[in-house]
Amino acid sequence: MSDMTTIARPYAKAAFDFAVEKGELAQWAEMLTFAAEVAKNETIKDILDSGFAADKLTEIFVSVCGEQLNEFGQNLLRVMAENGRLKALPAVCDEYLLLKSEWEKTIDATVISAIALTDSQLDAISEKLAKRLERKVKLNCSVDETLIAGVVIRAGDLVIDNSVRGKLDRLSDTLQS
Repeated sequence: MSDMTTIARPYAKAAFDFAVEKGELAQWAEMLTFAAEVAKNETIKDILDSGFAADKLTEIFVSVCGEQLNEFGQNLLRVMAENGRLKALPAVCDEYLLLKSEWEKTIDATVISAIALTDSQLDAISEKLAKRLERKVKLNCSVDETLIAGVVIRAGDLVIDNSVRGKLDRLSDTLQS
């Protein structure tokens, strides 16, 4: 996977720089997300492995993506096809989205709670995370009754486990050591 990231990073950076220059961050995110999903398709994976010429691969990709790609997005695919890198499209998309969220100073945080949280509780979590991480926070919430009570929050590398299940697990680990 790190090889794919290494391959993807320059393409993602080039797309990101171009998108910033043109003021099209959201449009490029949509194009790359769509192209990445196309690249994940089993039929397309087989075509990528078949050894078609770069022109033919580009033609296939552009015809499948249709109007989802503008001329610059098509040009990126053409360059990637010429270099035999179309398999890296999902990683390019991931890297691009990381650059975009860094640029916009936003982060997605996952909040897993034992019960559904109220809007005021979610606002408080969002406000405290925004202050701690110095970013705008978008919460993705879900309920997991096995937590017993409390919440688990994941934002990037940060994990805050304030659930009863987590506390019991830590207590068990402490008692066993």
